[in-house]
Amino acid sequence: MMKISYITFLSIFLWSWTMQLSAQTKTDVVIIGGGASGTMAAIQAARSGVHVIVIEETSWLGGMLTSAGVSAIDGNHRLPSGLWGEFRQHLYDYYGGPEAVETGWVSNTLFEPSVGNRILQKMVKAQKNIQVLFEASWDNARKINGEWFVDVKAKAGKKSTIQGKVLIDATELGDVMASLNVPYYLGMDSKSLTNESFALEEANDIVQDLTYVITLKDFGKGADKTIKKPKNYSKEEFAGCCDVSDPATFNKDNNDCFKMLTYGRLPNNKFMINWPKKGNDIYLNIVERTPTERSKLLEEAKQMTLRFVYYIQAELGFKNLGIAYDEYPTDDGFPMIPYHRESRRLQAKSLFSLPHVMTPFDTPEAYYRTGVVVGDYTIDHHHYKYGNAPEIDFVKIRVPSYNVPMGSLIPKDYEGLIVAEKSIGVSNIVNGATRLQPVVLGIGQASGVIAALAVKNGIPPSQVSIREAQSTLLDHTAYIMPYIDVPPADPHFKILQKIGATGVVKGFGVPYKWANQTWFYPEREISAFELLVGLRSYFPLLDDNWSASGETLTVKGYQEIVKSIEREITTADLKTILSNGGYNEEIHTDTKLNRRWVSVLLDAHLQLFEKDVDFKGNII
Repeated sequence: MMKISYITFLSIFLWSWTMQLSAQTKTDVVIIGGGASGTMAAIQAARSGVHVIVIEETSWLGGMLTSAGVSAIDGNHRLPSGLWGEFRQHLYDYYGGPEAVETGWVSNTLFEPSVGNRILQKMVKAQKNIQVLFEASWDNARKINGEWFVDVKAKAGKKSTIQGKVLIDATELGDVMASLNVPYYLGMDSKSLTNESFALEEANDIVQDLTYVITLKDFGKGADKTIKKPKNYSKEEFAGCCDVSDPATFNKDNNDCFKMLTYGRLPNNKFMINWPKKGNDIYLNIVERTPTERSKLLEEAKQMTLRFVYYIQAELGFKNLGIAYDEYPTDDGFPMIPYHRESRRLQAKSLFSLPHVMTPFDTPEAYYRTGVVVGDYTIDHHHYKYGNAPEIDFVKIRVPSYNVPMGSLIPKDYEGLIVAEKSIGVSNIVNGATRLQPVVLGIGQASGVIAALAVKNGIPPSQVSIREAQSTLLDHTAYIMPYIDVPPADPHFKILQKIGATGVVKGFGVPYKWANQTWFYPEREISAFELLVGLRSYFPLLDDNWSASGETLTVKGYQEIVKSIEREITTADLKTILSNGGYNEEIHTDTKLNRRWVSVLLDAHLQLFEKDVDFKGNII
């Protein structure tokens, strides 16, 4: 009996141990990568009512925002879209308002990486539908009978398998889509691919420089925190690093070492060391290397940064600035991951290239109608350390603010997958703008919306209605059009965003320094002819109609235009619509209408936004 009991016990133990090693957990959405986009995708999907599991290799959330130490937000200061605006408000609340985080001149929002991580952790923990597997590695993502299975290994060695309906690749370098053999681009594109006049005649595999950021702290006057001189140190390597001239803003100041350091000054006397000109940028094309090869090469990036830190201390005289060893949970004081500016780029339903940014209303594809993310940062590429990168004067590429098409997140010919982070379907040149933190946060939020709608409707992400995704984003105060003068507090925010996305009433783009703009001008009068031309995309009957003048549109003029498309409206009905929208003045047939009130009318009367569009922006 004792022998049988022992065998039975041993069998049960081995069965239990085996089950633990191969435990399987079901969820709705699996997100690989808890970086900037992965975290926001998880929050948004959970708020949309589905269950999410995030697989994250570090013990932090936020990726480049936190785990890579790039805690100075580039762009979208006046476009606080959705979760980006919410995260920023948390920073304001923590530090004491907007002025408290305007500590460095590179950004309007700077913060300590550890604080950013704590805020993101709190935001995630507030959602009961999110489970994060920290310090976990993934392997063998595969799709079986329409379901995803991803093998996961925890730091302690425990193995499990996650099963889900939708998979989001939110890795830093697009490793998931590569493992699935989903086609992608890497490096600088050719003109034949992108139709960009600034692109090269022939493509290559050159990516932007990466940086292993480090955070320094001011330990006070008289302190000497100089590190041991690194191997292979040469002060000539960093000579000229105090050049802070800026061709984008025409600033000519080129020898101000203190200003160079205050570029990334953070709250509480800390400094983000992420300096491109003769600083700690380094060219390492590790995208297609193995994890082991990457780790080995990234030691070169750390050594580059240590040499720069020593130069700052020993040559520039800032001995009081020392490594903040308590900022990250690492032994060497470095963040957990490097700052990757570029990764693989998906071959997507929509290839978002420079013409779509520069002249969005004049391209064959009306991608602006399909926008799910907005950005205003200029085209910014780092090729300081490559040495002989082909000549492209990125500073001369002047663009307005823009919106990213939903099709850039969806593989061209692969179902069930959403691609986020910096790996979306954009050209190499446009990646110089879409790689910035607020845009990537927005990519994450859009990914979460698409994933949740796919799960709820029982369809693949590629079949999610673009208009439904956009409407959901608007419900969460996320922008789909980059209007600088239509904040979420505007009583007609959703309506103006929707009508802008139809293209009937268009915005006006302005290239402006490092914060480009697009204006809707809600209070500006609109001409009858402008409305007539705008409506032609929706009503071909107007193609041969030339009855509208260039004079300001009136109530009577609106009635005449819509009458010709058999959408008659009485003055009384028109008055009711405007009154419901908040118009408090008397209305007569000769009352002039501005862009705001025309939008209110179009939304309620013609319901243009209800007509869905395809990935090219064609009206369905």
